[in-house]
Amino acid sequence: MRIATTIFLTDETVTPVRLARELEQRGFAGLYLPEHTHIPVSRRTPYPAGGDLPREYGRTLDPFVALGQAAAVTERLTLGTGITLVTQHDPVDLAKQVATLDHLSGGRFTLGIGYGWNVEEAADHGVEWATRRELSRDRMALMRALWSAEPTAYEGEFGSVQASFAHPKPVQAPRGPVVGPRTLIGGGAGPKLFAAIAEHADGWLPIGGRGLTESVPKLRAAWEEAGRDPKDLQVVPYAVLPDPGKLAHYADLGIEEVVLHLPPAGEPEVLRVLDGYAAFL
Repeated sequence: MRIATTIFLTDETVTPVRLARELEQRGFAGLYLPEHTHIPVSRRTPYPAGGDLPREYGRTLDPFVALGQAAAVTERLTLGTGITLVTQHDPVDLAKQVATLDHLSGGRFTLGIGYGWNVEEAADHGVEWATRRELSRDRMALMRALWSAEPTAYEGEFGSVQASFAHPKPVQAPRGPVVGPRTLIGGGAGPKLFAAIAEHADGWLPIGGRGLTESVPKLRAAWEEAGRDPKDLQVVPYAVLPDPGKLAHYADLGIEEVVLHLPPAGEPEVLRVLDGYAAFL
């Protein structure tokens, strides 16, 4: 099983360069970074985990800039977002950022996407909360048009792009309906999410990894109903606090990669946690 990591990198934590080098030297498989552009002080949306919103949410580094630094100082470490808030980006710009990072890293990038939870943050980007899933689907389709091998136009409900020359292209070849880098969708289990995964992604990024015994068979059913090859589905539990029993259970479910949670801390504390996680490599 591949053991990757995720961390809220901020202006107060270990740097992307130091962390990436340590991860690769120690044999970890990857680094995934979350995204929040800003946190409005007037936020009324409750923090999904309960309690006060942790300090790091309002100090998060831009994941694409940070992963670009990580890519430049590593050769094997995979790089990903967990997750990119697609609706908060111009899709033409985002398509260029994703393709450039994937190209410069030699195809090491995973685009983890999601729908978000912070209504006020999304509103400042002009996102209508009730239609955020449809908007995300539309923007992903527009980006796939730009990533296509030949100039391809797209006309959607929320946006359009003319047939265009748009290079570089993501490294990975198209997989059925999926064009672009490895794409995983985060979010809670349910028919809408599983339909979206089956339609335009490579798999699921379930936060915490709870309830997979019940939910993975439902996802597999939706995947196969959409005509996707069962062996291609990827489930990657995200922000997991590991123990041997949990990882053995994931392996029994056919899971081949897990993303472990790192504290948003300075270098000494992060390295101590990595030393503990080394037992799972």
